[in-house]
Amino acid sequence: MFDWIRKHQRLMQLLLLLLIFPAFAFFGIQGYERFFSSEGALATVGDAKITRQDFETAQRQQSERLRQVLGDRFDSSMLETPQARQRILDSLIAQRALLIDAVDHRVVVPDSQLRSTIRATGLGGTEAGFDIERYRNALRARGQSEAGFEAEIRREIALQTMPEAIAQTIVVPASVVERVLGFAEQARELRQSIFAPDRFAKDIHPGDEQLSAWYERNASAFEEPEHATVNYVVLTAEAIARSIEVSPEDARSYYEQNKARFTTAEQRRASHILIRVDPDASPEQREAAREKAQAIERQLKEGADFATLARTESQDPGSANSGGDLGFFTRDMMVQPFADAAFALDVGQTSAVVPTEFGFHVIRVTDIRPATQKSFDSVRPEIESEIRAQLAAARYAEAADTFSNLVYEQPDSLEPAAKRFGLKIETAEVRRDGNPALPRENPMNDKRLLEALFRGESIETKNNTEAVEVGAGRLAAARIVEYHPSRRRPFDEVKDEVRKRLVAELAHERAVKAGESRLAQLRNGEGAKADDFGAPRTVRRSAPGDFPAAALEPVFRAPAEPLPSYVGVDLGEQGYAVYEIVRVTPPDEALVAQRRDAYRQQLSQAYSQQLLGDYVASVIADAEVVRYPERMGGNENR
Repeated sequence: MFDWIRKHQRLMQLLLLLLIFPAFAFFGIQGYERFFSSEGALATVGDAKITRQDFETAQRQQSERLRQVLGDRFDSSMLETPQARQRILDSLIAQRALLIDAVDHRVVVPDSQLRSTIRATGLGGTEAGFDIERYRNALRARGQSEAGFEAEIRREIALQTMPEAIAQTIVVPASVVERVLGFAEQARELRQSIFAPDRFAKDIHPGDEQLSAWYERNASAFEEPEHATVNYVVLTAEAIARSIEVSPEDARSYYEQNKARFTTAEQRRASHILIRVDPDASPEQREAAREKAQAIERQLKEGADFATLARTESQDPGSANSGGDLGFFTRDMMVQPFADAAFALDVGQTSAVVPTEFGFHVIRVTDIRPATQKSFDSVRPEIESEIRAQLAAARYAEAADTFSNLVYEQPDSLEPAAKRFGLKIETAEVRRDGNPALPRENPMNDKRLLEALFRGESIETKNNTEAVEVGAGRLAAARIVEYHPSRRRPFDEVKDEVRKRLVAELAHERAVKAGESRLAQLRNGEGAKADDFGAPRTVRRSAPGDFPAAALEPVFRAPAEPLPSYVGVDLGEQGYAVYEIVRVTPPDEALVAQRRDAYRQQLSQAYSQQLLGDYVASVIADAEVVRYPERMGGNENR
């Protein structure tokens, strides 16, 4: 429907990647010095650099995000192509440039927006029941500090501010909406005639010489690559953890030593009315703000509705529209004067005016959740799991040495190593480049393990490979059980397959030739015969149903006058189709009225993406980008 989108596919790919690629991939940078040094960079944006570590982190996070979206359909090799790698780098460059632009425009993120964004992440539970300890534990598990994570959130919001503001400026003219709607909802009544290859296949009887010649021309189709049946075992920290028994005494001791972690702090739910004061406000301005807050306090004492006053008077954009409601929070989520006041009130009580660095607040507590201590029995499974994981991490190095020694010292079998650690011996069919049917992270798609497996000595002796690290905390060894060198399947073995393919190819050629000949006759004025076409059907571009996708554009590009008009389309294996267009019907007015808003929204999104793309391109152009393509080689373990 939107032809310009197809004409700007490169731009759209970048935009879509920006939309689905989290800003955290950009902000996961370690240190100011590394950020502003250009040594070893894949690209520089102004004074900032993009390192290989930044790129690989971005690629890994993008892989995980796509895995969540696509599930079993995900194949990590889709991110290994030169084009995909370039798109990831382009995304990082765009994000660097957008951050520089946000800094130049002095974009400031208010605390209220930071709090609401953190609640929306779900790291602290639901928005209505934020748990500060759960939030902190989640950050610890990710190896992040609260200050660092919150700084990243501020930068992410700042990064999005300018693009969002630009996207909101779009207004689509009504005339454009009407024209696109009329074109997309137009209906065409047509009849079709299919020239199927099967009609011609029965008359095609190639001889042995013809079959042999086709076999030689298409020899690569019958190449059987080198491959092997292999056994392999994988040692992981998880496998070690499964063998660890945690005693009740150890679990209880861990609980007592970490009791604070299993305590939920007291939470308050409050609403507030804020009269904001700028940090550089004069004493007179600050006093005027205090007086306004005190006037609001007096109105509340006289019986005014808190939520109504918050909506009309509060200068906190994050809570005013919801009647000042801040949701549940713990003491340390708020600045101290605000927290001291809120935690001194009972449910339903309203504070006096409370000064903070943001201005003057009037606070009303609406609910209280007392502090709670989780019982030992309720957290025991979690504690045992943590102890196992900690012990397994500590024992992994020793286990890895033992595993390596076993597969080396008893090279004709993986059984001793598997038995020692309770591992399962897996079997797979692989080539030198792995097996695309297996998940990309499977050890038998690991480059170093495959290189060890297909060395001459491993093929000849069928001994174990050395233990190879195939990921963080994952060690694998493999051995060839049965080896098959590459070969071309001989003609006699594939003769029937060759015949089938050649007949299909020649039948398709005849179907296309017959269809094109009949199309030329119809266009030259020879009328359609009674049995040329099937029953008429109506097709709309916006709802094609089972109509062939390859035929949709040609049918709707055909002239609407004079009628009937004729269109021919090669449908591949289905043959050749000739369509007779007998009637063109404009969209029904009721349908137009029903779908007008939907089309306006789609067009607004398309225009917004175009404008956003222009903005991103201009920001990148102003950012002094330098690329180092010679440093973009593939990762080692792919």
